[in-house]
Amino acid sequence: MHADPRTRYRAGLGLALLASLFMLWLIPAVGIIGVEGDGFDLVYLGVLALGIGGAVVARLRPEGMERAMLTMVAALAVIAVIALVAGKHRSPATSVLEVLGLNGMFAILFGTAAWLFRSAAQASPTVRG
Repeated sequence: MHADPRTRYRAGLGLALLASLFMLWLIPAVGIIGVEGDGFDLVYLGVLALGIGGAVVARLRPEGMERAMLTMVAALAVIAVIALVAGKHRSPATSVLEVLGLNGMFAILFGTAAWLFRSAAQASPTVRG
């Protein structure tokens, strides 16, 4: 990618924010796992809390933001495994494909944000905003 490090950083931040807002909208609107209102979906608020906490600890520096995004990706993988072990895929509203697909989609979004932050950090270690 040949973009300016600031552009990469802003793209990573924008992608992370959009993915987070989409997740926040999806939880009450239709539910991510199971039916709308399933209490299991509240675990996704923990994923968002990890991202916010990581951003605060990182003081929005690209290296730390990359770690925060990768932590979110790992949390999504753990949630998918827990959901499948708990049998959430047996719900009439959810399948294995949906559990893996939605968690995978968010993992790709946050993983791409992590890559953008890493790219910004490697190009210029003092980039922020």
